Amino acid sequence: MNNVYIKKQDSYILEDVVSSVREILLWGGIDKKISADTTILLKPNMLSKSSPDRAVTTHPSVVEAVIILLKEFGAKAENITVADSSGGPQNPMILAANYKVCGFADVASRQGVNLYTKLESKTVRTDGVMVKEFELIAPAVDCDIIINLPKFKTHVMTAMSGAVKNLFGTVPGLKKAEFHMRFPDKDNFSEMIVDLCETVKTDFTIVDGIVGMEGDGPGSGIPRKFGIMLAGENPYTIDGAICSMMGFELTRPPIMNAAVKRSLIGENFDSALLCGDTEMFRPIDNFVKPQSYRVDFSDRVPRAIRWATPTVEKLLAPKPKINKSACIGCGNCRDICPQKTITITDGKAVINMKNCIRCFCCHEMCPVKAIDVKRNIFFNI
Repeated sequence: MNNVYIKKQDSYILEDVVSSVREILLWGGIDKKISADTTILLKPNMLSKSSPDRAVTTHPSVVEAVIILLKEFGAKAENITVADSSGGPQNPMILAANYKVCGFADVASRQGVNLYTKLESKTVRTDGVMVKEFELIAPAVDCDIIINLPKFKTHVMTAMSGAVKNLFGTVPGLKKAEFHMRFPDKDNFSEMIVDLCETVKTDFTIVDGIVGMEGDGPGSGIPRKFGIMLAGENPYTIDGAICSMMGFELTRPPIMNAAVKRSLIGENFDSALLCGDTEMFRPIDNFVKPQSYRVDFSDRVPRAIRWATPTVEKLLAPKPKINKSACIGCGNCRDICPQKTITITDGKAVINMKNCIRCFCCHEMCPVKAIDVKRNIFFNI
């Protein structure tokens, strides 16, 4: 099913969210897929140890509402697992602390469900374009049903973070950094993400867009109330709807462009696929895109020299820049950097730009928003 259900939802009051999610899940026929023996993975966005008010992670009320309804449909609490693998070094204590701050630990305690903290992973062979084998967190391999619970956010590397990109959280901890090293180019990286999406076959997706993020997401953007949830079986059509609402051409975000090239989605989002509160589907007024995606460089290049665009665009691409006054020297950026190009000197982070691949992992993981995206002056002309 390629349809996308859009639901107006103005608050995170649990009773109200349960009502909206019930409508969504019944529309999707999830109640008919659940039995007492069904094992279920709920995959929220848990990018980092961030409180729900920062809009970096999926709100715990959305996760709890889904759990309540799965149990109502007949699932046993012990067969439901909430799992994500944040970026950076991982151990059970770090992962448990992340769940706690994000609000998922309290949800799991109230509802009696499992949290993935054992760091177990399994290798899966795949018929991908860029990757033939993925190491994945065990629940993503072992469960019967995967319900994807991403956040409606921007992303400085991939323009947007939605249903497809959220599945990068099924790759364990620092294994993510290895993929950034293997695929420093955003287009190749995005092809890998599509390979991953085709490997981790989700059964249903609900996007938390009640309060999402604009600007330089996914970790340092601006929280903004959008008052919506989007849902469906096909992660590509869901992301197509998000693209349209954010004001992107469908082929502008590299993940979506990779999906278009594989005919996983058309070049334009078909609004006829929408169901539910369709009046909520419209371009968001004054939406702030990531600095790295506010201008399409090729539009400014004379046709005669467009052959050189990729090289020139790479030279002029935005870069991460440390805000020394805000940096607390915690070392998160150093630990997550796939190129090991960041050091802590005199209590402040320092980036060796010669080796930087501009993956912006440091920007994503900074807990105090001390890493900015520096645009070349050319793009401000």
